[in-house]
Amino acid sequence: MRNTAKITTAVLAAGALTLGLSACGSDKDAASDTSGPLVVAASPVPHAEILNFVKDNLAEKAGLDLEVKEFTDYVTPNTATEDGSVGANFFQTQPYLDDFNKKNGTHIVSVVDVHLEPLGLYSHKVKKADELKSGATIAIPNDTVNEGRALQLLAANGLLTLKDGAGTSATPADITDNPKKLTFKELEAAQTPRSLDDVDAAVVNGNYAIEADLKPAKDALVLEEAKNNPNSNLLAVKEGQEDDPRVKKLADLLTSPEVKKYIEDTYAGSVLPSF
Repeated sequence: MRNTAKITTAVLAAGALTLGLSACGSDKDAASDTSGPLVVAASPVPHAEILNFVKDNLAEKAGLDLEVKEFTDYVTPNTATEDGSVGANFFQTQPYLDDFNKKNGTHIVSVVDVHLEPLGLYSHKVKKADELKSGATIAIPNDTVNEGRALQLLAANGLLTLKDGAGTSATPADITDNPKKLTFKELEAAQTPRSLDDVDAAVVNGNYAIEADLKPAKDALVLEEAKNNPNSNLLAVKEGQEDDPRVKKLADLLTSPEVKKYIEDTYAGSVLPSF
């Protein structure tokens, strides 16, 4: 039986920023007690699924006691890692992590890249991106990095033009040409797939697309290219925990041939190994 704790984070996310960072002085937490299990915070799909594959098939042989906690938001896993409630997390990209640390004063660092979840544009109303009508409403994630990434995806596919130098921090204010007069509905990333009946299209993160039974490789109108993509999802820890032997074991297992095969067989192109 999988030892997975599913966490409802509507309340946790709100309280984590105000309370979580103050808990660094706990006597014995998930990060400092290297004799106990390594507790890893993860998004349910595909991160927790990959971790549970490791737990069920690889961890015991490697001498790793692994516990997986699922979170459904993009805030609590980092604040829990910062305050020691968990020993590591697996849910985010390097650009998102850099932005989070800068804005929240956290000290989370990358350990290893594991996989890419291509960002995609989806619709219940059109079959091709060029069928979007003038004035169409597009839902996009509202956090800094994923919003910029969404706009870059639309720009790469000719739906709009961004000013020179607009990168992962791009916002609709950086649009210089919008031939279809697209309008944008900024939503929390987890809400974008749920908006598909209310908007003309939505840019959805790969993990949330899979949770919503969308198949990125098949259903996306346009999809991020994997080549030279900086948005691989990574295993992260609080600075200073990189040499924890449990973390090193998990990093090795997450980049093993067995995990690569599991990702390729399970997600059929909707999740791509980054190693």
